[in-house]
Amino acid sequence: MTVNDSFSSAASAADLLAVDLAAEGLVAPLPRAYLRAADRDLLAPLRFLEPGTLPPAAESPAPAVDRTAVAAALRRTNRAYGHPGADRLADRLATPGARVVVTGQQPGLFGGPLYTLSKMVAAARWAAAIEEAGTPAVPVFWVATEDHDWHEVARTAFLSPQGLRRFDLGDDPDPLLPVGMRTLGDGVGPILEALHELRTSDRFGSWVDTLAGIYRPDARFGEAFCRLAVELLGPRCPLLLDAMDPEIKAAEAPWLALLVERRAAWEEASEAADRTIAARGYDLQVSPQRGASPLFVLRGGERRRIEWQGGGGALGTDADRYLLRGADDDPRPLDDLRETLEDNPGAVSPGVLARPAIQDALLGTTLQVLGPGEMSYMAQAAPTYQVLGIEAPWVALRPQVLVLEEHHRAKVEEIGLPLAALLGSEADLERRLAGDGGTRFVDRAREVVDRALDELAGSALALDANLERPLEKTRQNMLRALETFGGKVTTAAAHHDQVRARRVERLRAVCLPEGTLQERVVSSSHWPGKYGERFIKALWDQMELDGSRLQVVQP
Repeated sequence: MTVNDSFSSAASAADLLAVDLAAEGLVAPLPRAYLRAADRDLLAPLRFLEPGTLPPAAESPAPAVDRTAVAAALRRTNRAYGHPGADRLADRLATPGARVVVTGQQPGLFGGPLYTLSKMVAAARWAAAIEEAGTPAVPVFWVATEDHDWHEVARTAFLSPQGLRRFDLGDDPDPLLPVGMRTLGDGVGPILEALHELRTSDRFGSWVDTLAGIYRPDARFGEAFCRLAVELLGPRCPLLLDAMDPEIKAAEAPWLALLVERRAAWEEASEAADRTIAARGYDLQVSPQRGASPLFVLRGGERRRIEWQGGGGALGTDADRYLLRGADDDPRPLDDLRETLEDNPGAVSPGVLARPAIQDALLGTTLQVLGPGEMSYMAQAAPTYQVLGIEAPWVALRPQVLVLEEHHRAKVEEIGLPLAALLGSEADLERRLAGDGGTRFVDRAREVVDRALDELAGSALALDANLERPLEKTRQNMLRALETFGGKVTTAAAHHDQVRARRVERLRAVCLPEGTLQERVVSSSHWPGKYGERFIKALWDQMELDGSRLQVVQP
């Protein structure tokens, strides 16, 4: 039996490539619920945007936010990155009536995984669509340089004829130092040399030379990331906002100070939100840390979370002092923290539950574009908007992207196997490939065993009624053994046609390299090295602004 016997060869290519992410379990539980119009009240005051739509103009007035200083800062930095649209986009950002579409990510090595690049394109595409509908709009990408997650930014992966090749910059030399304060270091050189060895064309070799010019050992992560974004997207690139820019930090300071003043209200609202989310049956994406602030302080090259201290020394919301988690310092008075915010605002930064609201307070955001993981914790971040009185934007699930080159797409159509099956579990894929030929005779054997045991039961129980329990245990053991054997038969049937099995295995490796969704592991720089501007154009033209369905892009 061939795959085409199990799946109609008449199925259209569009049908084979269609993947409903929620139906296939490829998004986390909370965003899956939002896609199904369930539990969206958990996000309030944030509003979930229906996939494939724009924020309703009547319900999305431009917030009354003075963005003049922020726009001037972004004009300066984006000019320095070589952004050809720096002045145009900064002018638009300063316009009071303009809508802002924002997304962001850590400044990963060589642009981070593909989803980072696709988030940039999605934000720019949404802004363009809002403009086409008659309202000025500007996309902004928040470069999260204040984060100190080395593991997140110091690794990359490229596809090669031999499979996925992973690279990293080595161990973390400064675990609590923000990545925006780090240079790439000498570890980047061997990675670039290894990429040259992967060279499959003159174009790819030239592209690695371009990367080497941007990712110098003395370059900082944020600077290199932003220069690469401009190199990749040119005039399509969003305005790039470095979270550690001094002018951005100065603009943040009043909001961070307000969060300090309203710490008790934030603690109460956060605890209530956590209880409600848990009561609905969802796991909390961010572990509750009662008595801990959503703020960090950078001191002595270490970014540490603030913990509130009450008058009696216990954690509490009536705190009049604070300490830095993991530091040896004694608790300090709150006036010390207030002075830090006034004199050195760059030393204080928002954590994951405060950053979205602070970002939107500065930008007057109309739409946030979020990944499934980010959408999973936004219900916990929502109370910050209420506590600080910040107007909450719409939130949209970003498009998830899979790049299928022409020959891979042809193989999918030739085999006739739905793309959803390739992205599912190995067990489900084997069952699909085996069809009923993998289980037919095992099912017949199970029926024979059932009948034989039923016949045995009559005679055995007539001799001794106490034999009922051991007989039932015997039945369970036999059926369990048949089920295990049936799994082995299914595997054998799935691989019986070795040519077909190898094709499916290779396709699965393209879609799920090493078992991980392609966009989450393969570098944003991989396909531009192979296809150049053609890839960026394909991503821009073929991506639909619909986070409910997998976006298949063919360069």
